[in-house]
Amino acid sequence: MANNVLPLRAGEFVRVYVVARRWGADAAGTAGRGHGFWTTLATLVVERVLDSLFIVAMLAALVLVIPVPAVLQYAAAGLLAVDCLGIAVMVGLAVAPAACQRLIARLLGRWPALRARAHRVFDTFVHGLEGVRTWDHALPILVWTGIVWVIPALSAWTMLYAMNFHLPWLAGWTVLVFVGLGVSIPSAPGYVGVFHAAAALAVGLYGVAPSAAIGYALVFHASQIVPVTLLGWLYLLREHMSLGEATHARVPPAESAR
Repeated sequence: MANNVLPLRAGEFVRVYVVARRWGADAAGTAGRGHGFWTTLATLVVERVLDSLFIVAMLAALVLVIPVPAVLQYAAAGLLAVDCLGIAVMVGLAVAPAACQRLIARLLGRWPALRARAHRVFDTFVHGLEGVRTWDHALPILVWTGIVWVIPALSAWTMLYAMNFHLPWLAGWTVLVFVGLGVSIPSAPGYVGVFHAAAALAVGLYGVAPSAAIGYALVFHASQIVPVTLLGWLYLLREHMSLGEATHARVPPAESAR
């Protein structure tokens, strides 16, 4: 929800704070708060890397059946490079935490207090990467990632059908992938502009007139933004929290991770 009202994808940090605060509320003392923040941040990193990989994989499949614009292919290639780097870092942290701890100790050996703080942050951050350590965790995560992406693809195609655009189900996936690439970059609140351009471009590949494509983009954007924003506000009310509180929150000190 916060990404719908805040610019530059600042809502990602709001989500980390909200989840971490809820996690901390269920734990005893301040230990839960520090642990929740850094672990939640790690799970967000995993989620975003998996989402990016899914978008790139789907775009690669679309290239085989429709004429995807070259600029999107280049963007996907860049995104894939970032994903590969992110995966390498995550795997390194999850598989060899002891080696990473030694590296931290070596780099910060001259500053004992900073070294101790970095170690505590590292320990709680790595806890959020548990899902990439074994297939018992990783496989369900991959399956649920696929399910989560099928639902919005079906939503995009349903909106096409409701607006009397009798396009194949693949068109829904095209809209989803193009919009996913578009909103992956920092933009205006609610992804205004990039969302519409990406959705209109996607349906335009299937022969839809520009004016009709823009109309679809406007309606589809509203169908995705309005319900999520309303539900997000209701959640904040349930948590007795304001958006201003979340946006001005400070990162818990590393000492709280003890």
